[in-house]
Amino acid sequence: MNSFTLTQATAADEAVRDYAGHEHAAYLGGGTNLVDLMKYNLERPSHLTSLGLLPLTDITSLPDGGLRLGALATNADTAWHPEVEKRYPLLSQTILAGATPQLRNAATNGGNLNQRTRCYYFYDLAAPCNKREPGTGCSALTGPNRVCGVLGTSESCIATNPSDMCVALAALEATVRVQGPNGERTIKFDDYHRLPGDHPEKDNTLEPGELVTAIDLPAEGYADHFTYLKLRDRSSYAFALVSVAVGLKMNGNTIEKARFALGGVAHKPWRDQEAEKMLEGQTASPDLFRKVAAKVFAEAKGYGEGSLHNSFKIELGKRAIVRALKQATEMKYEVNPNVFLNSNP
Repeated sequence: MNSFTLTQATAADEAVRDYAGHEHAAYLGGGTNLVDLMKYNLERPSHLTSLGLLPLTDITSLPDGGLRLGALATNADTAWHPEVEKRYPLLSQTILAGATPQLRNAATNGGNLNQRTRCYYFYDLAAPCNKREPGTGCSALTGPNRVCGVLGTSESCIATNPSDMCVALAALEATVRVQGPNGERTIKFDDYHRLPGDHPEKDNTLEPGELVTAIDLPAEGYADHFTYLKLRDRSSYAFALVSVAVGLKMNGNTIEKARFALGGVAHKPWRDQEAEKMLEGQTASPDLFRKVAAKVFAEAKGYGEGSLHNSFKIELGKRAIVRALKQATEMKYEVNPNVFLNSNP
């Protein structure tokens, strides 16, 4: 058992000061990831700043027509909130595709953004892992790597971001509000998570001591044409091998505006804005969707063939994009939108 001290903060500025006043501190929200990491001895904070009493649980409308999600609102409260269900059904559907009801009842929105990878080697203290111990190597490059990434990877790391919610937030072009020792700032969601590069130990662009206080959604929620397609090994409590969140504005069969993001394939939710532009102003068709999918995966790199390795994700990802775009344009599902891998994408 690793010992630690704990402070119960009651305001964001108090939490930031408390964090800054202790070495090796960590923020504790719902604890659904951090506590596991502590049990595995992957995180060893000597002090926890508990956020449970901070007034950051509200979900409120914004003057510009958007919606603000409190960082400490639970995933369940967010998914079932009437305004989210009505105006941002893509986000609601995506949250409900992740984890279990029990975890969604405890996990917070801010914590969801900051959860760590589920790469096998990150959790195996006996295996070299640059994300866990920089400079030790990446065991996934040559070992079984079925869950690892094929886009934006580096020789230092091929781990993926595990979040479902973040895939929808990327497609919706959300903004993250943070507070830290140097005050408050906002971060575009595309800029929040990092690619691994030479520093895979850094998952995001937060500065030391910064705390997520809210997530702002823009007014456009794509409530008429959307889908979240999640391909996984089993139908519940499994992380995505490939997922696609899509939001479209349609005029008849013409796509006026398109936003989509992928999960399970990169160190961050993956958007290709050039591919999105290929859709805009075009008539929806399978041929168009296949061209867009080919563009997204044009520079993808697999790390071995066979059931234990991840090269299959390239073809699976292309098919997933085609299917997700078809579902979003037609708003018809051939099967449950959250399918598992044994179904034919």
